[in-house]
Amino acid sequence: MRSVTYAMNVSLDGYIVGPDGTFDWTAPDEEVFRFWIDETRKLGVHLLGRRLYETMLYWETADQDSSLDDSDREWTALWTRLPKVVFSTTLSAVQGNARLASGGLAEEIERWRAEPGEGDIAIGGATLAAEAAALDLIDEYRAMVYPVLVGGGIPFFPRGERRVDLELVETRTFNSKFVYLRHRVAR
Repeated sequence: MRSVTYAMNVSLDGYIVGPDGTFDWTAPDEEVFRFWIDETRKLGVHLLGRRLYETMLYWETADQDSSLDDSDREWTALWTRLPKVVFSTTLSAVQGNARLASGGLAEEIERWRAEPGEGDIAIGGATLAAEAAALDLIDEYRAMVYPVLVGGGIPFFPRGERRVDLELVETRTFNSKFVYLRHRVAR
């Protein structure tokens, strides 16, 4: 059965976006970017909230940008091929290999788990991940921890969430600067 994963870059104090709404501190170096490219190859679908979808929209047409390097082109090719489901109450249409969710989050996850094929079901965006966590649908939490304290903003983990016991599956240090933490929900 396909795993549901929630993976994001996160500050050491637990935020994916700072109090000013920016995440400029999350620009990956080449080693971290290569890691995320490899992780994206393991996905079967990406479920996104509206804000993350709009942030990632650039990559739907980035292949037209002649200034991209080889890694950016590789990422763009992966991203544009990856099926995406966008959860939004305000959008009426989406672009690229994406569609608007036709049902609720649990229904979409159930549909993707039932389909033949391989690849994880990725959850993108804190609001959507909070909903998935509240429904106990997340199988793994994957955090790329950046050495920065942003002091507030949008938290990686939903606040007020119930206790969830986790098992450490993997750790990795990149250039002695970034730390990747992968935890599986203990069931």
